[in-house]
Amino acid sequence: MGLRTTINDPYIQSKHNQQGDLMTEISIYTRQFCGYCTAAKNLLKHKGVDFVEHDATFDPELRREMVKRSEGLSTFPQIFVGDIHVGGCDDLMAMERSGNLESLLKA
Repeated sequence: MGLRTTINDPYIQSKHNQQGDLMTEISIYTRQFCGYCTAAKNLLKHKGVDFVEHDATFDPELRREMVKRSEGLSTFPQIFVGDIHVGGCDDLMAMERSGNLESLLKA
């Protein structure tokens, strides 16, 4: 089970950003002491979006789930917006720099 940054009810189906706009659920698979994980989470927090964090540090089942969802990638973090696999931290940052992240988050 993941950690939710601002919404604590795991049964809430729709997600909203801090401005109240409906948003697609964002999931991020992380591990402890991962600078890339921290950077990705900080960007999402800075953008004011809620996300579910799946800390797979000591959870082999979560790691297997992450690898399956990311079609074989095993590096951390792995980020998903709904069913769309964004990739890792570098991919998230590239989307932000190109201006494509905002539209994906509001999809």
